[in-house]
Amino acid sequence: MTSAAATSSSDAPGRSGEGRKLFTFLCMVFGMFMAILDIQIVSASLAEIQAGLAASSDDIPWIQTSYLIAEVIMIPLSGYLSRMLSTRWMFTISAAGFTLMSLMCATATSIEEMIVWRALQGFLGGGMIPTVFATAYLIFPREKFNVISPIIGLVATLAPTIGPTLGGYITDYGSWHWLFLINVVPGIFVTLAAVTLIDFDKPDLSLFDHFDWVGFAAMAVFLGSLEFVLEEGNGEDWFQSEEIVLFTAVMLMGAAVFFWRAFTAREPVVDLTAFSNKNFAMGSLFSFVLGIGLYGLTYLYPVYLAGVRGYTSLQIGETMFVSGLAMFLTAPLAGRLMSVLDPRVMMGIGFAGFAAGTWLMTGITQDWDFHELLLPQILRGSSLMLCMVPINNIALGMLPPQMIKNASGLFNLTRNLGGAVGLALINTVLSQRQDFHYARLQESVNGARAPVTETLAGLTQTYQSLGEGAGTAALKALSGMVTKQAFLMSFIDVFLILTLLFLSLLAAIFFVERPKPMGGGGGGH
Repeated sequence: MTSAAATSSSDAPGRSGEGRKLFTFLCMVFGMFMAILDIQIVSASLAEIQAGLAASSDDIPWIQTSYLIAEVIMIPLSGYLSRMLSTRWMFTISAAGFTLMSLMCATATSIEEMIVWRALQGFLGGGMIPTVFATAYLIFPREKFNVISPIIGLVATLAPTIGPTLGGYITDYGSWHWLFLINVVPGIFVTLAAVTLIDFDKPDLSLFDHFDWVGFAAMAVFLGSLEFVLEEGNGEDWFQSEEIVLFTAVMLMGAAVFFWRAFTAREPVVDLTAFSNKNFAMGSLFSFVLGIGLYGLTYLYPVYLAGVRGYTSLQIGETMFVSGLAMFLTAPLAGRLMSVLDPRVMMGIGFAGFAAGTWLMTGITQDWDFHELLLPQILRGSSLMLCMVPINNIALGMLPPQMIKNASGLFNLTRNLGGAVGLALINTVLSQRQDFHYARLQESVNGARAPVTETLAGLTQTYQSLGEGAGTAALKALSGMVTKQAFLMSFIDVFLILTLLFLSLLAAIFFVERPKPMGGGGGGH
């Protein structure tokens, strides 16, 4: 009896400590969720913000671009700052800064103010994302990874997916200010939780004395210019624009200095040695392509639904909610599969499912609606979770503890860059292939073909109330039909490319070394 009581008493603090650790981690995950969500939640309502700030159509994209540029600079830097300040103060400063900047965005009265606050919001909020990933693999033992990995995987993929839905509801039932005010109360809670509960490590302030300011400046120039070129390139006709040529040159110079400092500085701001680990390098490659699929499809579906079907932002959000629901329901399954399946097999199933979903989309027509998009969206949501969970474990779960903080920043950077590169390529392919298909269709739409003359006669009859203008209106309507078909055909091309891309990853899986099985063992790290 006495022995049993003693055992029970000694177990209680352990269980209490585990519960506290899990609660702290979930608070951090919620902060990461806000930071990732804030990109897509705003993208659905840029028109309302433009009207509210009386901004020009040229200036309004900078609300997104400034956030993305600042975030992509902070993400790789976060590893160094987390080691220098400790996880507690790094996350507290990030959460508090993100919350304050959210409030400032809501009170902005001009586009210039909004761009400044958004840049600071992205920079400060960007520190939360890799810090959460690093914490997951530092404080939990390996046997808990099949529970923890689905949580961070779900948040990293679900937040961008439901962003348009939530943004649509907020602007429909409130005002654009609430896109930012919605962060304030949860942000205060996360900040207080971080400063009172996080105690995983100690600061190393000596790192400040060796901070590589040249390397940091070069990294900021390199990544900032890269993000700008990718965001603005298609709209500026790429290298036909002097601005794009200039920023590309600046990017290359920044990259040269950054990589030089990364390999020669005493304490580089970003330690690239994690890439010498084969599984981390392959996991980063998979993360990059996953970013293309995640952000690319989150962009493609709304473009189709708005441009072809004429949906409002709220209707688009409701239609796309299926992907988010599929992710949510697949997360527990993914966690369970991690303990019974080889992660490489899981990734293979996920990549194959993703390819199947994009292949189904190659049959898209102008009549496709919720029901036709249902299965591709389910495949996309489920496959993302089945890919994300093992990719996280393969990339970060096998590294030695001292490498994880820096590696987490690099790993998350690859997903963001994948999204940026993917969107740039998708926009370029859409515009170029639409021009190509329009030219080909135009060749076959001529007066020598009976179907064309019949369609034109029917349209002229429809517009007969316009009198002499009926013929011109009929030609414009016919041109619009050709344009829409060219637009759809360019979509099919993009989905075919994405299908081939994800099928190619099936071959890349063979280069991944099998990780040690989950479970057993003591405390992992």
